[in-house]
Amino acid sequence: MDPLTQGVVGATVSQQPANKKTILIATFLGFFSGLAPDLDIFIRSTNDPLLTLEFHRQFTHSLIFIPVGGLICTILFYYLFAKRKGMTFKKTYIYSTLGYGTHGLLDSCTSYGTQLLWPFSDNRISWNTISIIDPLFTLPILVLIIFAAVKKNKIFSRLALGWIIFYCIFGLVQKERAKEIGKQIAASRGHEPIEIVAKPSLANLFVWKIIYSTKRNYYVDAVKVGINSKIYEGSKVRKLNVRESFPWLDYSSQQAKDIERFRWFSGGYLALSKKHQNRIIDIRYSMLPNEINGLWGIELNKKADNASHIKYVFNRERNSETINKLWKMIID
Repeated sequence: MDPLTQGVVGATVSQQPANKKTILIATFLGFFSGLAPDLDIFIRSTNDPLLTLEFHRQFTHSLIFIPVGGLICTILFYYLFAKRKGMTFKKTYIYSTLGYGTHGLLDSCTSYGTQLLWPFSDNRISWNTISIIDPLFTLPILVLIIFAAVKKNKIFSRLALGWIIFYCIFGLVQKERAKEIGKQIAASRGHEPIEIVAKPSLANLFVWKIIYSTKRNYYVDAVKVGINSKIYEGSKVRKLNVRESFPWLDYSSQQAKDIERFRWFSGGYLALSKKHQNRIIDIRYSMLPNEINGLWGIELNKKADNASHIKYVFNRERNSETINKLWKMIID
């Protein structure tokens, strides 16, 4: 999730055990502790572009690391400001740990994938119930926790917590409705999907990206899930076949190893880009949910030596026309 959402959710949970005297400082501790796990983005390498993908949402986001992460935040914030505000070390630890603990769970609600069970499993958990950015989720929480902190009234923080729970449940219901429509789309084409997933599109829980797979292909469509559902047909793409697409690739090379690392990161949802030669894309994310136009990917270099890494690339094709199309899908 975006930093603001992580902060306000952390603050909401930290406000719950606070009293009128401590609710303001609990808000700050929860907010900043809720941001802390994403400091793992600074784990990176100039030589290995995929290193940050392996470590982002890894140990700092795992359930087992929550007490440790909370303690690190406590030591930092206690001596920075909490002690001067009359907070005990114990209370600082409680509020900081509650805020820290929300981060990995919230990230697992998105489609990106979070290693909640590290070090026991490297499985990237993604429940696909909330978009990575959603103002309708975030802004009510922000307003309510500010009222709670300023007016020192926990009824507002309880309302914020209730909104979080309601929105997550609503996302789960919407996801299941989207999957059912996806199954109908596949059946209408005479397909028996091997797997079918529904992922929320950017900033809403009404338009969903449907991806289902057959033996050779991925099919991508979008569905509007509301009182009256609507289907936005997309297209299909061949599943990545490395030997077929890159017959020149040495399978002992670093580039070949990087393809498998990227496959793990994307959950296997890989295909060749139709626009860029030698580019492999992650089809889970695109600006328009019925398009196969990955927001990120990797590029191979035929002339690279066996020790060279791939190039990690972002798709910068984001314009007002695309945003307007998505908006029309949402309000249509």
